[in-house]
Order: sequence, then C-alpha cells, then structure tokens
Amino acid sequence: MEVLYCTIYMCCASVLLLYTLRILNWIWFRPMKVEKCLRRQGLNGNSYRFLYGDLKDLMSTVHKAKSKPINISDDIKPRIIPLYLKTLQEYGTNSFIWLGPRPSVIITEPELAKEVLTKNYIFQKPQIMNPLAKMISQGVATYDGDKWTKHRKIINPAFHFEKLKLMMPAFYLSCGEILGKWEHSLSPGESRELDVWPYLQKLSSDAISRTSFGSSYQEGRRIFELQREQAEHLLKAVRSIYIPGWRFVPTKMNKRMKKNEKDIQASIRDIIDRRVEAMKSGETHNDDLLGILLESNFKEIEQHGNKSSGMSIDEVVEECKLFYLAGQETTSTLLVWTLVLLSTHSDWQIRAREEVLHVFGSKKPDFDGLNHLKIVTMVLHEVLRLYPPLVTLSRIVHEETRLGKLSLPAGTHISLQTVLLHHDREIWGEDAMEFKPERFSEGISKAQKKQGSYFPFGWGPRICIGQTFAMIEAKMAMAMILQRFSFGLSPSYTHAPHSILTLQPQHGAHLILHRI
Repeated sequence: MEVLYCTIYMCCASVLLLYTLRILNWIWFRPMKVEKCLRRQGLNGNSYRFLYGDLKDLMSTVHKAKSKPINISDDIKPRIIPLYLKTLQEYGTNSFIWLGPRPSVIITEPELAKEVLTKNYIFQKPQIMNPLAKMISQGVATYDGDKWTKHRKIINPAFHFEKLKLMMPAFYLSCGEILGKWEHSLSPGESRELDVWPYLQKLSSDAISRTSFGSSYQEGRRIFELQREQAEHLLKAVRSIYIPGWRFVPTKMNKRMKKNEKDIQASIRDIIDRRVEAMKSGETHNDDLLGILLESNFKEIEQHGNKSSGMSIDEVVEECKLFYLAGQETTSTLLVWTLVLLSTHSDWQIRAREEVLHVFGSKKPDFDGLNHLKIVTMVLHEVLRLYPPLVTLSRIVHEETRLGKLSLPAGTHISLQTVLLHHDREIWGEDAMEFKPERFSEGISKAQKKQGSYFPFGWGPRICIGQTFAMIEAKMAMAMILQRFSFGLSPSYTHAPHSILTLQPQHGAHLILHRI
C-alpha cells in the first residue's frame, strides 16, 4: 500500500513540476532568451519585466494621454499610441515593446509592412489570450489557415458589387431616418448645436442591421447594443494580464458578459432558424447579408456533398456578430472624422457639396452616381489616412521567421503602426500632417511614394472584406448630409481621439448644423 501511495505521490509531484517548469519557461526563461536574440540583431527596447513586461507602462501612458484633450491641429499620435511613440523616440526605429511575456516588434518600413500583410500564411493573426475575447466574435477576421480560406470563400459573394447594389435602399433608409431627425429640429435657414457622434453610431448600426437581417433589422438593433457593450468590457480585460480561470470568477463584469453573450446567441439563432425554415419553404432572401451568406453556404455544402465543407450554424452566428462589430465601427468613425475635418476646412466642404449637387441635385443618391463622386472619394481617403479606424495591426509568427534582415523567434508579435506610416513625412511629404485630399486626385497608388504605406482596411489577401460596403455607405451618408446641411465646429467641441477597437471621439463631436 505504501508503494502505491508513494507512486501516486511521485506522479503528482512530477506533473506539478512539469507544469511549474512550463509556466516558468513562459513567464521568464523564454522571454529572456528571446530578448537576447532580438538585441543581437540591433533591436532595442525596455528590458523584460517579470510577467507584465510593458503592460503597466502601456496602461499608464494611455490613461495619462486620455486625461486631457488636444488642439485639432495637434499631432494625434502622442494621444493614441503614447508608449509606441515613446519607445521609437528612445530606442529608434528598430525597437520592440513587451506585451506581457511576449515581445512585439514595431514595424515602420513600408516594404516590411507590405510583406507582413501579403504573406498571411506566415504572419498570422495573434489569438487574444483572454478567453473573454471569444464572446465578441470568432468570425473570419480572427481565423487563419484553411478555416480562414473556407470562410472567406463562402462570405465573398455577400460583398460582391451586384449584391451591394441591392443594399442601397437600406443605406438610404438608415441615413434618411437619422437626417430626418436633424431636419425636424431645424427650419430651413436655422442653425443649432448637435453632438453628431451618437447619431452617426445609430445610423451605421441601423444600416448594418437592415443589410444583415433585412426585415428583422429591429431585432438586430438590440444585438448591436449588446455587442458594443461587450467590446467595451473586452477592452478593459485585454489591457491587463490574464489570469487563467479568472473568467469563471463571478465578478460583475464576467457575469454581465456571459449574460450578454447568451442573449446575443439566442437572438441571432432565432433569426437564422426562421430564415433557414423560410428558405426550405422556397422563399428567397438574397438581398441581405444573412440571406446571401446562407445561400452561399448551402451551395458550398451541396457542391462537395458534406457539411464539413461549409459553415456550421454556430459559425454563421459568429460571422453575423462580426458583421455588426466591424460594419458599425468602421463606418461611424469614418463619418465622424469626415464631418470634423470638413468643419475645419470649409473650402473642401463647399467643393464636396457642389459636386454632390452637380451629380444628384436634390434627388436620391444612386449607386452609379456615388461612383462619380471624385472629390468626396478624395476626402474620404484623406480622412482614412489621417484618422485610420485601426491605428495598429498585429500579427504573430509561430516559428522562426525571416523578415527583411531580421530573424524573428517563434511567438514574436509584430506591430504595424498604421497611423505612423500614414503620417510619415518621408512618404507623404512635409505636409503629411495636413488635410489635403488633393493628394489622392490620381488614386491611392500615386498618392504614396512607397507602396504599402496606406492600408486603412489592411492589405493583401486579408484586406477587409467589407471595405467597399463601408465606402458606399459613407458616400451615401455624406451625399445626403451635404445635400441638406452645412456644418462647422461648435465652440464646445473637444478634440480627443482615442481608441476603443476603432479610433473614436472621446467626448463626442459637437457641431453647428445649418439647414440649407
């Protein structure tokens, strides 16, 4: 009996020792080894600090930067990426920071950025360590390898030009509903102050609800509200060290996120189940994202003769959650910064309005007409350059990998600072920080001196599948706004860009609207 107890004890001790060594390797031995490797190649940064790395500095610098607004003419980078900027200033362009026990190499060269975004099979999306992230979305934006290929193929038809044309009425209704509220509070010729930011969020969430679920868009609105709350909770969670098992602790935030996830899942599943039953009965719904996605999925399964070639219902639910998050966030932020910048550059506001009135007059904007809005398109591209929705793109290598002259150890993160490349004077000229839409007069490729410098929607195979969707919606909204209103900054406007998944106005966007 003693031998048995002794054997059990030895086995338990061995397992405990093994896990202890693994944890020590993860939080100490491996980071120290990787740091030596990076420094031998001329990369510099803070020395690794046990477990947290630079996370505490990251949080403190962000908190300090957010504590006070800036002038609209100021550089936004110290406010939105303070630690990255400080690191580059202190250690030079070949530098890294520590995201916990993992180093993140900062890439500032366009050629290297282009290589990272083009070779998506090597430089992959990093998985957020915190399991709470899975409650937000696990759609195509988070997948890699064969699963990403399958989902991208099935989803692609939903964003084809011909399908997007069918969604124009939904865009028009969503824009008209919000602008109707603005008009109702103003008589022709009158002016008033309005914080347009919550209205633009409502506009884009309503548009994604209509285009995703068609006649069920009212139910979709509630899903969006819950998704947005989830994103805010997640941001708090990922900016701290994740403690394994912490998600099971019944904290107020954990309980709220779990309840939200349950409600979101139930709502989307109910809509999908009803849609599937309708399709089985012969009804067609190929004018919204869900209908096109289900149709494409069924075709893929039929073509290969097995369900594994398509998406499961769980996966369809995740893609619907992603539609909401990405579709709403990108368009609303693009619109708000466009209105802010046109408020401070009245000459471009006048030029954009004259173009809209020349193409449409007071008539309803249509698909072909939107494609003829050259000045509006130039303005939108310049806004995306100065205020990219995602200020940083992250990738990871899972095995030792060459990138330019660097040899990156397995597990190294790569940080592509979109906003740094978009503001680089060597690429865009001495006026890089100025609002000059004319730089895009001959298209995107001729605007940048080095290819790979401009990627507001990403680059390469993983370029945002919804970029055309977002641009069409933004053009529709701007055309309708310019037809009905002129606008300028209110004296109460506070310029405070900050990043909550996307780059947003921390204190709203107070404008003076004048009804034309």
